[in-house]
Amino acid sequence: MSREERFNAAMERQQAAVRECIAQASDERSLIVLLTGDGKGKTSSGFGMVFRALGYGQKVAVVQFIKGTQPSGEEIFLRERFPEIPFYQMGTGFTWDTQNFVADQAAARRTWEQALKLLQRDDLDLLLLDELTYMLAYKFLDEDEVLTALRERAPQLSVIVTGRGGGTALRELADTVSEVKNHKHAFDAGIKARKGVDY
Repeated sequence: MSREERFNAAMERQQAAVRECIAQASDERSLIVLLTGDGKGKTSSGFGMVFRALGYGQKVAVVQFIKGTQPSGEEIFLRERFPEIPFYQMGTGFTWDTQNFVADQAAARRTWEQALKLLQRDDLDLLLLDELTYMLAYKFLDEDEVLTALRERAPQLSVIVTGRGGGTALRELADTVSEVKNHKHAFDAGIKARKGVDY
């Protein structure tokens, strides 16, 4: 058998396998997607899904925990091009900058109240809860409350959660869990964060 024939046969088998998976996937419902791990790109991936949904004319919203003191390209783009999109930020920056548990916890609670409202909106298709996992890890928010709210969200609403960790219960609740691994990072080699690439 030639290389071309082997390739074509392999693609035929792959096509059959994919078609079988598609045929068996009959349950249509909203999803919880967890993007976690120690690598770069979790927030970027979450925003990629936001932009994908916008491409289909879907309604989206964004809540960012931790970030908010330095604008990102994603934030600038959404605020300028899609000012109607609900976009909330905790606005305190990174916890290693604030070093104030009480203030950070209060800010997390205020931000979570906004997320709670969005989770119940029947006109939204997709909600990004960026860096929510840290709110659980640092005990700024009650895990049971967060998991219950995710479970009892509006039926049509898919939710993307990003951040390192998040705990076993969140992983079990999520329909899709993707882990971004860090093999190499320019910052570790003394290279500055680059606008348009890193933020």
